[in-house]
Amino acid sequence: MTIYFYKVDRPYGCFSNFSPHSIELEGEFWPTVEHYYQAHKYLGTEDEWLMETIRQAETPEKAAQLGRDRSRRCRGDWDAVKTTVMRKAVRQKFLTHPEIQQVLLETGDEVLVEDSPVDYFWGCGVDRTGENHLGKILMSVREELRQLRDRGELPSVRSKQQR
Repeated sequence: MTIYFYKVDRPYGCFSNFSPHSIELEGEFWPTVEHYYQAHKYLGTEDEWLMETIRQAETPEKAAQLGRDRSRRCRGDWDAVKTTVMRKAVRQKFLTHPEIQQVLLETGDEVLVEDSPVDYFWGCGVDRTGENHLGKILMSVREELRQLRDRGELPSVRSKQQR
């Protein structure tokens, strides 16, 4: 069975980059993965100052709006590095928050799909023909978490049955 996710307030909403799970990376606190991702579009550019504005945005929606401002130029290598930037943030989110780490692990080997009706890169798009890169990242992080758990390098978290 494929697991579709998209909105924070729906099942598996913790898989969304807009979920309220903060991360710390490079010595900075980021309210959500979306904040981190959108800000890093401007690293090393003349608009690098915008990174701090995005980091401090009140909501992930506002961070996304700032990061998608077409009047700004994102970094030249963005297309080449954006999936690496996203994976780093998603990985950190699931290493930081054991409660959602468990949700991810409990998906087993199910295919995870971001059910975005508009995003054909990160999600599946309205006709479900999109590339689903966010789902692929989540499945990759899930496998990494499994390996860490199996080697005893993850703190144990109780399963649903034990709660």
